[in-house]
Formats: sequence, structure tokens, C-alpha cells
Amino acid sequence: MTTSVTNAFALSEQEQALLPTDDEVEAYARQGWYLTRKLFTDAEVDELTAASERFYAGERSRTLPARPPRLAYWEPEKGAVQRHNDYIHYEHDAIARILRKPLIGAVAARLAKADEIRIWQSTLIYKPPISGEPSNVVPWHFDRHYWQACTSEEMLTAFIPFHDCGVEMGTITMVDGSHRWEEIGADDTTTRHFAERDNTDLDRMLADNAAHNHAEVRKIPMVIPKGHMSFHHCRTYHGSGANVSPDPRRAISFHLQPGDNEHRSFRLSTGDVVAYNHDVLVRRTADGRPDYADPEFCPVLWRN
Repeated sequence: MTTSVTNAFALSEQEQALLPTDDEVEAYARQGWYLTRKLFTDAEVDELTAASERFYAGERSRTLPARPPRLAYWEPEKGAVQRHNDYIHYEHDAIARILRKPLIGAVAARLAKADEIRIWQSTLIYKPPISGEPSNVVPWHFDRHYWQACTSEEMLTAFIPFHDCGVEMGTITMVDGSHRWEEIGADDTTTRHFAERDNTDLDRMLADNAAHNHAEVRKIPMVIPKGHMSFHHCRTYHGSGANVSPDPRRAISFHLQPGDNEHRSFRLSTGDVVAYNHDVLVRRTADGRPDYADPEFCPVLWRN
């Protein structure tokens, strides 16, 4: 059993050469983002595209046993808006098989300086080629706001496009170094997803925090070739613009957690306790908390 587990996380020499260097890990610590080498083959990326189309057509390996209160889940009746479908790693095995390539977890482990990386969430995204579609614009935000029920400050996200992805397609854009800012003006509203917030309010929050830190808002669009991906720290401000290309922007937002991440109780000023969607799905720990190491929903992606 021990041998099979060890082999499951082994990398070939060619894969080891694709890991971030020490200098790149240091740059990630300064910038809050990292652009990878080519981690997926063209065939793997093409299968992600084909599998996503089968998913949109109704194919499922399984469905969630309960519907969490804040689940992002596009269905055909919602029309030609930007599509978000959470838990794609749980509901579709063909997509999960590619996402769980050990190399992806090994890159994340290097960046987060962690011995273990688990899946936190995965969201299939489809941004239609409609330049005026309001849902195509993702306002400035950082993910840690939504993960207040987590103990880890080193969670991170891989943005994985299924094609060459640049500014014209509305690629993800980072605010350089913003993960190192001291935050001011945070209140209970920051735990609400950006889709539930006013864009101008989020723009103001970014500007206020930059001013408080005497920092320039330096926006870096991620120009990502097919098979490559970007990573960003959970406190890095990011967003994306309209897709003004003739093609849909297809991608997965792959959220990852270090192995030491656990559930914590986080109270709002109302006295309510913040909950994440996992909390109605995962098993419980011995002391009754949601178990963010539940292998059914948060499987290990990489272990040293």
C-alpha cells in the first residue's frame, strides 16, 4: 500500500523540470501570481473542452447529494450569460482525472511551501463571446474573503484556460503584489461573493486599500498559452474584462488548500457564523466541525 501511494505522487524527470524554480517561488511571494510552463498536453486540454461540452449537454458521473446555499451552477434556462459550475471535479470524472494530474499539485506545493495540497473547489467557467454581456466582467476581489471559515492563509488558485487566452478573451488579470497589502475597511459584506456585490463598491475597496498601503494599482493581464496556467495567492486582487473575441473563453478555476487547512468558526457582526458550501456536504471531524480533508470532496492532489 505504501509503495502505491508513493508512486501516485511521483514525477518524471521531464515533469520535475516544469516545476517553478527557487527564483520563481520568490517572485510568487513578491507578486502574488505565477505563470507556469506547459503542464498539460494539447490532448489533455482538448479532452477538457470535449468533456465540458458533454457536461453542458447533461453528462454527469454523479451529482451532489445536497444543494449548498451559495452554489454557482449554470443551467441552460439561464441563457447566454457567463457560466459557472462548482464542484466539476466531483460531478465529472473525465475532467477530474485531468485536473488531478500530480504535476499540478506539485507546482502548487512549491508555491505555497506546503507538503500536501488538497482540492478545495473547482469551477467550470464559460465566458460567451458577447462583449456587452454584463456577467462577463468579473470585478476586483480576492478569494480569501470567501474562505473565512478556513484557517490557512496560503490557499491558492490555478486558472486553467482550454486554449490560448489573452486580453481579447477577457483573461484573468492580477493586481501585482496586492496579497501583501494591509487591508482596511473590511466588513461583513466582504464574505459575500462578487456576484452579490456592486462593482463600483468593489472598485472603491481596491482603490482604498491601495491608498492605505501607498501602493500603485498595477494590473497584470495573464496571457496564457494553451496547456499553461496561472496561479494566484488567495489574497491577490484579481478580476477579468469582457470577452470581445469571436470565441468563448473556456476555463476552470481550480482552488487549492495546503494540507494543514482546517475549518474555523468565523462570526459576523450579526452573530451568524460564516459557512462555506462544503459545510453541508463534507463529513465531520471528531469534534464536530466540517472536515476539509474529506477525500470525497477535497481529495489530496499532491503529497511529498
